[in-house]
Amino acid sequence: MLKVSDRIAAMEISPTLAMSQKSREMKAQGIDVINLSVGEPDFNTPNHIKEAAKKAIDDNYSHYSPVPGYVELRQAVVRKLKRENDLDFTVDQIVVSNGAKQSIANAMMSVVNKGDEVIIPTPFWVSYSEIVKLAEGINVFVPASIEQDFKISPEQLEAAITPKTKAFLFSSPSNPTGSLYSKEELRALADVFVKYPDIVIMSDEIYEHINYVGAHESIAQFEELKDRVVVINGVSKGYAMTGWRIGYIAAPLWIAKACGKLQGQMTSGASSVAQIASVAALDGDQSTTIAMRNAFQKRKDLALAQLREIPGFEVREPNGAFYLFPKVSQIFGKSNGSVSINSATDLSLYLLEQANVATVTGEAFGAPECLRLSYATSEEQMAEAIRRIKTAVEKLS
Repeated sequence: MLKVSDRIAAMEISPTLAMSQKSREMKAQGIDVINLSVGEPDFNTPNHIKEAAKKAIDDNYSHYSPVPGYVELRQAVVRKLKRENDLDFTVDQIVVSNGAKQSIANAMMSVVNKGDEVIIPTPFWVSYSEIVKLAEGINVFVPASIEQDFKISPEQLEAAITPKTKAFLFSSPSNPTGSLYSKEELRALADVFVKYPDIVIMSDEIYEHINYVGAHESIAQFEELKDRVVVINGVSKGYAMTGWRIGYIAAPLWIAKACGKLQGQMTSGASSVAQIASVAALDGDQSTTIAMRNAFQKRKDLALAQLREIPGFEVREPNGAFYLFPKVSQIFGKSNGSVSINSATDLSLYLLEQANVATVTGEAFGAPECLRLSYATSEEQMAEAIRRIKTAVEKLS
């Protein structure tokens, strides 16, 4: 019998993309759905970046790009890392890919062998665990509760390490929680890693520019870890360039070369025009990025206040990204007479069908007691969505 490979059969469909697709289908039927499931800024790409792309077309950037990316863009990444993060990398340590998701997959495939363990703090971004599975690694989840602000402790990290541990993968600022690790918290984790020199640390920093409490802190800043930290970033979130599909890693040379080797067989280089536009993003005027962050912060403050008025929703204030991640387990066991809510998935479906609001179940992120709501939408849409959620939840008893 013909069938797909075991690796594809074992893979889960992305719940965030599935919910977004379901909401689009409902909209196509004429239903007024407000989509809070998607992790995408609702802003348009800044004009100076679009102008750079238009010029790139006129300048005939229409041929295959080098596998690791144009030198111009990799130099811009090197400058950015030094200017904004005080990190020193060479051009050869930068690999540009088709989005940060491919960057993560490249790095994972390049260092993990079958049976190797990868430690992932939970809640985690939905694709992390599936990428580990594709690499034939073993996911080791370390739970961080809402009381911990969804951040693991050094003691939890060390307890999870075994002789089979090959990598550690996390995000700060975090998708889905919006939590971020301070310099002191990262230093404490780094002190653990110093004892275990064979572990590669993968730091997903794609939400770096959406930070409400100060300067971004990277675990790559600690000199003792310099030869085994992979910084993953890109232009999608900070520059409203999700569709341009440009991500990158800054990594030890041996990992960068391995990622380039893999990418050369899988996709080759990323879009030529998008790469030139990304140079303008990294090197150009940053005022639009700051303006977007300020808008997100205003939306966050408004949404947080409104969400806290919903009975059964416990929510912490996020310090980055554009997500709220309320704990909703107080609602489990309730019913409106025809629909019973026994899980976050039940609640997410109930809100979609009864309130016409798309959210994502926390089960997708390794936190089955939570929901994820994106506030990357207008203040008016967000307020209306939360009003609908409150009305629907108040019908449960």
